[in-house]
Amino acid sequence: MKAIHQFVAGFTAGDAISNEALTLRALFRRWGYAAEIFCELNHTGPALRQEARDAARATEVIAPDDIALLHLSIGSAVNDIFGGLACRKVLRYHNITPAHFFRGLQEELARDLAWGRDQARTLAKTAAINMADSQFNANELIALGYPAVHVMPLVLNFGAINARADRHVLRALRDDRINILFVGRCAPNKRIEDALYAFNYFQKTVEPNARFIHVGSFAGLERYQGLLTVYARNLHLNQVVFAGAVPQSELTAYYEAAHLFLCMSEHEGFCIPIIESMAHNLPILAYAAGAVSETLDGAGVLVREKRWDYIAEMMGQLTRRGSFREAVVRGQQKRLERYQARNLEAELKACLAPLLRNAE
Repeated sequence: MKAIHQFVAGFTAGDAISNEALTLRALFRRWGYAAEIFCELNHTGPALRQEARDAARATEVIAPDDIALLHLSIGSAVNDIFGGLACRKVLRYHNITPAHFFRGLQEELARDLAWGRDQARTLAKTAAINMADSQFNANELIALGYPAVHVMPLVLNFGAINARADRHVLRALRDDRINILFVGRCAPNKRIEDALYAFNYFQKTVEPNARFIHVGSFAGLERYQGLLTVYARNLHLNQVVFAGAVPQSELTAYYEAAHLFLCMSEHEGFCIPIIESMAHNLPILAYAAGAVSETLDGAGVLVREKRWDYIAEMMGQLTRRGSFREAVVRGQQKRLERYQARNLEAELKACLAPLLRNAE
């Protein structure tokens, strides 16, 4: 049986790339191909150990007519293993966050990100097919010397996104407070401190009875999370919640209990929480950076300046029931409908068609 195997730098529960790899594996198997996910064992989370294969042993099982698909997102030995495989190759670019965001906070991660940029340049002529999940990411590959790059957004599992909400979390959050939510890894490029500054103006001048919630892993970035705690304390903010990584049922509850999704991130290659917010009819207020405006595709509310007074007033308008909030949510629903109307499985199959024909 011919195979389509995937390679990831990290494989952990709840991670966006890991989730897509699992979704694609199910597709490939449904197409009739053998399909495994390869990762370094020390970068595989405990919950997914049974789902992964050791990347160091990939050459033992991958035949010349097989297809290997690399999810490129950071510097990793997996990227070098992929480059050395004697098989048909596909590269899927999820963006490599610029290292400067992590300088002084996580030097090891900064080095891995810089390494990843170097590897991305080296891999420019390696794959027969190159894909990116946004035009923003495709432009980065083109600037690095890649030939034609196919743009195809993330293949998402909406069944998981719409999982049943945890009742205990819902009950705790559905009080009389206005919940401002940001979802994403606790990483400095996300500029969570800027979300806190905006929330400070909102709580002090617009809505005192408000709560800020951040949901996302801070593993390896505890120093940054500690700084955020200090910022919140120095600003004398009330009701700031750093929930950390949570299971899907709790994440759904946070979305359902929220009144606004606030994103002040300065570097996003796609930003899945924007799509998740749309799926939960949660109005979005976001800073126009990276692929954020592309992912919104005309929906939500974009700001191009970080003027906290202006942002706080807009937060007030979006959290109050009325025609403006309703219009924003309707626009997001239409954007989500456009996203879901695309047959991404068919698009992926068409993109891979030259290799699939040769693999039959």
